[in-house]
Amino acid sequence: MLKRILIFSTAYYPFVGGAELAIKEITDRISPDDTQFDMVTLRFDSNLPKFEKVGSVNVHRVGFTMANPTMADLVKFPLKLNKLLFPFLACHKASRLHKKNHYDATWAMMAAFAGFGAMFFKLRHPKIPYLLTLQEGDPIPEIKKKVRLVYPLFSRIFTKANMIQVISTYLGKWARDMGFKGPLELVPNAVNTAHFSQEYSKEELSELKKMESFLQAGDKIMITTSRLVKKNAADDVIKSLKYLPKNVKFVVLGNGPDLKMLQNLAKDEGVAERVNFLGLVDHKEMPKYLKISDIFIRPSLSEGFGNSFVEAMAAGLPVIATQEGGIADFLFDSERNPDKEPTGWAVDPRDPEGIAKAVKKILNNPEQTAKTIANAKKLALEKYDWNLIARDMHEKVFGKILK
Repeated sequence: MLKRILIFSTAYYPFVGGAELAIKEITDRISPDDTQFDMVTLRFDSNLPKFEKVGSVNVHRVGFTMANPTMADLVKFPLKLNKLLFPFLACHKASRLHKKNHYDATWAMMAAFAGFGAMFFKLRHPKIPYLLTLQEGDPIPEIKKKVRLVYPLFSRIFTKANMIQVISTYLGKWARDMGFKGPLELVPNAVNTAHFSQEYSKEELSELKKMESFLQAGDKIMITTSRLVKKNAADDVIKSLKYLPKNVKFVVLGNGPDLKMLQNLAKDEGVAERVNFLGLVDHKEMPKYLKISDIFIRPSLSEGFGNSFVEAMAAGLPVIATQEGGIADFLFDSERNPDKEPTGWAVDPRDPEGIAKAVKKILNNPEQTAKTIANAKKLALEKYDWNLIARDMHEKVFGKILK
C-alpha cells in the first residue's frame, strides 16, 4: 500500500547543502510505488515555481522572494525573515496539504526551523508519526545558546518526535541529552563513492596541474573542501605551513565569510605564495582536484558527520582531521585508536604544530600511509555508499515509523 511522507526542510534544490543532498539521494532510491514524498520548503527566488517535482519529491515552496538572490541577500531583509516565519508558514501549508493527501508520517530535516514547523504540525495532528533527522554540524553549545530564549519550545522538537534518526553517535547523544526517550536510529550520510573513486588519465590531471600556476615540480599538496567558516579551521592549516617544508602547499576549494580573513592571515604568516584559494568548484570536478593532491585536511572544531572526509577517503587520499563530533565514527588513528584499523591521522583542535607533525608522518612513512589509505577506502566503499544508506533508511527508519 502506497505511503505518503511530508518533509519539512528550510532549503532544497537549487539551494544545496549536505542535508538537501541527503534527502535527494535517499528519496531518489526509494520506489515511488512504495513511498510518495512531498516537501514544504522556502522559495527565496521569485524565478522558482511555487510547486515543482524535483527528482522523486513534490516540492511546495513558501515565503518571501526576490529575483536571483545572492547568498548575501538571504541574510538581509526581507529574505532573512523567511526562516523565522517558516515554522508557521510551513505548518499552515502542511495542514492544507494534509487535508488532500492524508499523510502517513512527517519528516523534519534538522532540529531548527524545519523542526519547529514539524513540531507545530505534530501538535495539531498528534496521531501522525513524526520523524526527526539530526544533521547539525555546528557545536551543540552554540546551538543551545542561539535558542536560549525559546529553549523549552526547542526541546519539544525532540520530545514530540516518534523517532529520531542521526548521522553520527555524537548527534545520538545530543538527542538523548535533549530528553528524547523513543527509538533512535543511526544511519550516517554517504557519498557518491563511484564518482570520487574514479580514475583519470595522466593527461587530464596534468592539464589540471598546469592550471594552478603556483605549483612547482616536487610540491606536496594539502587540500581542503569546505565552507570557509570558523568551525572548519582552515586558519590552523595556514598556520601549520610555517612548520613545514616550503614545497608543502595548501589548496582551498570553497567559499564563505572567512575568505578575506584567511587571505590576510596567509600574508601575515608569510605563506601567501603557498596558499591557493580556488573558490567554489563544481562537485563534478572535485575528484580531479583530490587526485592531484597528496593529503586531505580539515581540522574541524565540530562536525555532525563530515561528507568531505569520506569523499577524500573514497578518492584514495590520506586524511588529517580532528575527531570532533561525527568524525570519530570513521576516522581512526593508529596511536589514539589502537583497537581499530587506522583510517586517518587525528590531531587536536587548534593545534597547527600537531597538523605539521601529522603531515610529516604521512610523507615520511609511505608504507604506513598506503596501508591507512587502503583501510579508509575500503571503509568508504563498504559503509558509506548512498545505495546502502537509502536501503537502511527505507528499512530501519521509514519502515518502522510507517508501522
